[in-house]
Amino acid sequence: MTISTNPHDDDKFHEECGVFGVWNHADAAALVALGLHALQHRGQEASGIVSLSEGGVFHTHRGLGLVGDIFGDAKVMAGLKGRAACGHNRYATTGETALRNVQPLYADFEFGGFAVGHNGNLTNAQGLRRALVKRGCLFQSSTDSEVFIHLIAISLYTNVIDRLIDALKQVQGAYSLVALHDGALIGARDPLGVRPLVLGSMPNLGGQPSWILASETCALDIVGAEFVRDIEPGELVLIDATGLKSIKPFAQTASRFCIFEYIYFARPDSVVEGTGVYESRKLIGAELARESHVAADVVVPVPDSGVPAAMGYARECGVPFELGIIRNHYVGRTFIEPTDQIRHLGVKLKHSANRAMLEGKRVVLVDDSIVRGTTSKKIVEMVRQAGAAEVHMRISSPPTTHSCFYGIDTPSRRQLIAAQHSIEEMAKLIGVDSLAFISLEGLYRALGQNGRNPDKPQFCDACFTGDYAIPLTDWPAEQAHAATPELLPGQ
Repeated sequence: MTISTNPHDDDKFHEECGVFGVWNHADAAALVALGLHALQHRGQEASGIVSLSEGGVFHTHRGLGLVGDIFGDAKVMAGLKGRAACGHNRYATTGETALRNVQPLYADFEFGGFAVGHNGNLTNAQGLRRALVKRGCLFQSSTDSEVFIHLIAISLYTNVIDRLIDALKQVQGAYSLVALHDGALIGARDPLGVRPLVLGSMPNLGGQPSWILASETCALDIVGAEFVRDIEPGELVLIDATGLKSIKPFAQTASRFCIFEYIYFARPDSVVEGTGVYESRKLIGAELARESHVAADVVVPVPDSGVPAAMGYARECGVPFELGIIRNHYVGRTFIEPTDQIRHLGVKLKHSANRAMLEGKRVVLVDDSIVRGTTSKKIVEMVRQAGAAEVHMRISSPPTTHSCFYGIDTPSRRQLIAAQHSIEEMAKLIGVDSLAFISLEGLYRALGQNGRNPDKPQFCDACFTGDYAIPLTDWPAEQAHAATPELLPGQ
């Protein structure tokens, strides 16, 4: 029997989504496709592009699967005409995986066509949706992003920007969005700036630049665009024939950028909020070594996400860094699993032990996080079977004790191993000789802070602390529980 790979089989948090927009370029849709390819790590379930040609004519193509499979056909790209386009990679945090949920979402309004792609999650979408349905709005998808469309539709303001601002002021949650209408490309971030969005430009004929909006700087690099700046928290940028205009409709407040972007989500070659991700992860690994190093012969990353942190760890403690685990990059989304015995070998489809680097060694395994602990247990077993004398695990994030409601697909608290067990209990469950996580203060230090400001935290770290910066209106019980999170032994 053929079994579809569960998105949680790799026991990792899953990326939220990626957005990309282009204004004033002859190959706008092609640039968007390239940008989405660079952002593929942020979502692999589906992808879509909407382009805008002269006369206000919109063209769209959406599909389930990877960017290369959806937009690899020359005929598809030829149909996406125009000098402006926006696109979206989807990883479902709300709504089923179905074509009707693939973004950018498009609607025809009184003022013309409007397309929007959204990265993040709205925490009051359910309540807004119920109210909108009572008013007669007909939802075509099950994703929370469609709430933007209907709030714009019922707004009493006359122009599209005021309508969009009206909608943004009614939603709660984390969002970065890229929108396209007849006359402008629009980008916006939520007031706390939880999700990333950057602005880039590239030269164009006629003296007017081409403008780019993207989730990460790595997507600017692939199209040869120059990084201009981050879109600020609470900022809306309007790009049209007159140039770029910045609008700040929200009261200024301290930002709470997602700290997990540095640990895992962002691509290592990206720069987020002015900080290089690759170097940040090495600094996190170095801090982890200072806090919890144990006598060892070799430091081994759990590929690929643990590699930079393991490099920093090894350099700090003076222990050789080796690729003791090799990752197979060609695992598909489905595979044959005829028996339970074979199913348990599934981890070896992605990871294989490099026995020569492990046999007889005291091994420190470095990974970015432990979610359920299922994959960690299998990897530890594999390393021991390769002859390791000792296996110690070091994690470059604090224990994950709370779910994310801001656009990251995470299990419920009862499925998070760190929410149910002490660190000592976790070590026994996954079978290591010792287990340690970087401290929350250490993580902040590694990211250039003096420590975490408990009154005004510099980042969104709710998955570690339960300190939810944005109200969980659709999950009031979670909000109440998070106000007094339990502290487990060893945390």
